[in-house]
Amino acid sequence: MEEHSVIESFEMKLSESAKDFLKETAKWAYFLSILGYIGIGFIIFAALFAGTLFSAMGKMNPAMGAMGSSFGVVMAFVYFLIAVLYFFPVYYLNKFASNAKAAFKNNDSETLTASLGYLKSHYKYIGIMTLVVFSLYLLMFVGMIVTGIAFNNA
Repeated sequence: MEEHSVIESFEMKLSESAKDFLKETAKWAYFLSILGYIGIGFIIFAALFAGTLFSAMGKMNPAMGAMGSSFGVVMAFVYFLIAVLYFFPVYYLNKFASNAKAAFKNNDSETLTASLGYLKSHYKYIGIMTLVVFSLYLLMFVGMIVTGIAFNNA
């Protein structure tokens, strides 16, 4: 005879205030995702503008040589990379908001579960990117210390 623990048979029910909190969270998440998409548009526009600007500066100043025009391409690539990295958390936030709104409209717990999965993905992505950025900061800090020690000993 199998025994089921209380935890395995536990089913969580949302109170009305919890539903209201989730509905309001979905509205704000949707608003922030729209602003995020607009921000991505500005970043892509800046990528095009930076590429054009630095390429023109390289042609105007002969002292910069070939680096001026290639620096524009590098800056454009960096901005496009930032836009791509920024797209995924905004996309996950938008999917969370859209699915949560639909779940409460249709009283569908499966759609609410899917929306919470997108919210998890959003925060997981943000957490991993935060760890990557902090690691890069740490590497730069260590590099500055090592470089400073090397210059002082020379």
